[in-house]
Amino acid sequence: MELTPRQIVAELDKHIVGQDDAKKSVAVAVRNRWRRQRVDEAMRKEISPKNIMMIGPTGVGKTEIARRLATLTGAPFIKVEATKYTEVGYYGRDVESMVRELVENALGIVRTAERENVKDEAVKRANDRLIDMLLPPVSRKKSKSQNDEEDDNGEETPENKEVTMFSDEELVSLTRHDRNREKIRKMLEKGLMEDRTVSIVSETRAIPMIMSNMPGMDAMEFDLQEMFEKITPKSRTKRELTVKEAREFIVEQECDQLLNKDKIQSSAVELAESLGIIFIDEIDKIVASEKQHGADVSRQGVQRDLLPIVEGTTIQTKYGYVKTDHVLFIAAGAFHRSNPSDLMPELQGRFPIRVELKDLTKEDFIRILTEPDGSLTKQYQALMHTEGIDLVFKPDAVDALAGYAYSTNQKMQNIGARRLYTIMERLLEELSFDAPDMHKKKVVVDAKYVKERIEDVCKDEDLSKFIL
Repeated sequence: MELTPRQIVAELDKHIVGQDDAKKSVAVAVRNRWRRQRVDEAMRKEISPKNIMMIGPTGVGKTEIARRLATLTGAPFIKVEATKYTEVGYYGRDVESMVRELVENALGIVRTAERENVKDEAVKRANDRLIDMLLPPVSRKKSKSQNDEEDDNGEETPENKEVTMFSDEELVSLTRHDRNREKIRKMLEKGLMEDRTVSIVSETRAIPMIMSNMPGMDAMEFDLQEMFEKITPKSRTKRELTVKEAREFIVEQECDQLLNKDKIQSSAVELAESLGIIFIDEIDKIVASEKQHGADVSRQGVQRDLLPIVEGTTIQTKYGYVKTDHVLFIAAGAFHRSNPSDLMPELQGRFPIRVELKDLTKEDFIRILTEPDGSLTKQYQALMHTEGIDLVFKPDAVDALAGYAYSTNQKMQNIGARRLYTIMERLLEELSFDAPDMHKKKVVVDAKYVKERIEDVCKDEDLSKFIL
């Protein structure tokens, strides 16, 4: 990951409108990971990541920034909801499980990279196995002639031990067989036998699901799964596949055999420790209210359990011990019913960088509908194109949609850009239903079209609460 902060922001701008402060903060944090890898080892141990807390209402881009950042960097990344964890001792998942999930993510990244390294050899081995299926090799062993003698002790003499005798006809047959196998190999390489059928025997194990959810049982769950994998008998299934399908199946098998599992696991742990990113969403939901009852009981405990992980501790996983000292944590929350200062002071100190995301304006909605590579208008145009319909959005239609989204957010609960999903679906519901039967191949959406389908719902606030 060698993108500069400016390049990272430019990539995020392709998908996310506005929120420049948040983009700059995450871009600098990611670049600092790259910088840390290039300083002296003694100093590298001293440099810890500066965790970020993003504060802003729902639907303004907090989660989207983190999701796009993960795709962009290729670093081990997981997104977790703070509300799914409970204090140790309560029924539910403990916060240490997020580190185990991060290692699993890193394992997938390392395994994918290693598969690419051994893929050529795996494809070669797969072709050899396919040739054996299409034209099995003949046995090269020949029983010794009657003139072969054994020594006095009844053992074969060294001279006779390697002797095999074939007739001229058998030698010609073997040579012809070898030539045919080479022809099949060349045809496989050229893709001329993709539709031929071969028989594949696959082996699977029926591993029971283990639903522990008991305090501190995550590590034991992994151990039980591994134990069942070893003792559960394999079931063999024979399937008829085309050469093309069989090659993919066999390549996967050969890759697994060529991979060094111990090396992959150690590399995954190292990658998670040095470049891992954990995005904790809905962190404002673990702020304990004044009434300590029900679900609030363990919220303060979740904060206490988060403290050592964010600060730096060692977590036991099935792949070894993982240190969280250099894992980057990005927390996000709306904080519409609480404030960041309501969190434990110790936890606040673990997130020194605070970024406040702004409410979306009408102009932001217009940009969201038009600028990103995967904007909603472009998505619906692509969907209608599959039905042979050319869907066109006029600028005044986009302006009207943005106006309705903004006004609805102001009158009711502000859900940010998510309001556009409900409005767009309401706008095009009739078209989506009738599209397969329509003879008209071009549909133009203008302000009048939008007004006819949206205005009545937006005017009736009681109705719009349930629809928009």
